[in-house]
Amino acid sequence: MWTHTVGFTVLPHVGGFLGWFINRKEIPGWYEKLKKPSWCPPRKLFPVAWTVLYTGMGYASYLVWNDLGGWSSKAVVPLGLYGAQLALNWAWPPFFFGARNLKMALIDILVLDSLVIGTMCSWYRINKIATLLMVPYLGWLAMATCLTIRIWKDNPEQKLGKSE
Repeated sequence: MWTHTVGFTVLPHVGGFLGWFINRKEIPGWYEKLKKPSWCPPRKLFPVAWTVLYTGMGYASYLVWNDLGGWSSKAVVPLGLYGAQLALNWAWPPFFFGARNLKMALIDILVLDSLVIGTMCSWYRINKIATLLMVPYLGWLAMATCLTIRIWKDNPEQKLGKSE
């Protein structure tokens, strides 16, 4: 049914949009003042990248759900891992931008990386295309993790969280 396809595909965008909306005022001021490496992607690339990544992961989750016959006992682990990684994905902007807590953002993204790998491993035997749809997301997370580490290391005064 097409409504399931659309629902699963749109779901990741909901948290992404809310994270942006809640934290949008922190980006031009606080974020721009942080020391960032030369390889930090331009700010305008982030919404484009996340739109593509959220669409891919959402559709991938639909493929897995569909192949497992919906909400069944077989779906608990693969979709539970997916849900857990999605929750941590959505939690990163409030830690980083909202609380300005670089250490919590770093912990979040490191655990997120592990959950995405676990999700992909659990999906591989169910639907290889779904697993492949997660590869760009994992690649972007690798870059985002390295960026978070660098920002955390290069901005020691920001490590304790919001101070203003």
